[in-house]
Amino acid sequence: MKIRSTTIVAVRRDGALAMAGDGQVTIDKTVVKHHARKVRRIASGTVLAGFAGSAADGIALLEKFEGKYAEFKDLTRASVELAKDWRQDRVLRRLEALLVVGTPEHLFILSGNGDVIEPDEGIAAIGSGGPYAQAAAAALLRNTSLPAADIARAAIGIAGEICIYTNADITVEVLP
Repeated sequence: MKIRSTTIVAVRRDGALAMAGDGQVTIDKTVVKHHARKVRRIASGTVLAGFAGSAADGIALLEKFEGKYAEFKDLTRASVELAKDWRQDRVLRRLEALLVVGTPEHLFILSGNGDVIEPDEGIAAIGSGGPYAQAAAAALLRNTSLPAADIARAAIGIAGEICIYTNADITVEVLP
């Protein structure tokens, strides 16, 4: 059975970062949970993080990232150090999730392949509905004056209309 991941989108605009995620968890062809929470504040509320993929793996990676952030006190350095460990460590390499981490200044997508990607437009999206949410967020960012939180919420809503693995139970976190 394949566990389908959630949809996470993050948007930076006007000195703010908003991150939104839907709540659906699907095993094979069955929705088994509607209210999963895969977006959260970490590092004493100074960083937003979201994960797509296995919940246990995502939470383990968030904890590892939070440790790196506590050690280096810098989002970029913590992201690079986690990606290095994730790629090189035999146990971490097996974790199946993607992370989005960000502050109002920086936004990164992290993967087990060693990827540390800072998107050009200040939009990052992962998960089953990620491409739909990213396209919606890009259109809204370019063509409206909506704040980041409204763009992120609307992007997940649009993705949920297209992607069968994304629902309308949306969690949004905003910095500052």
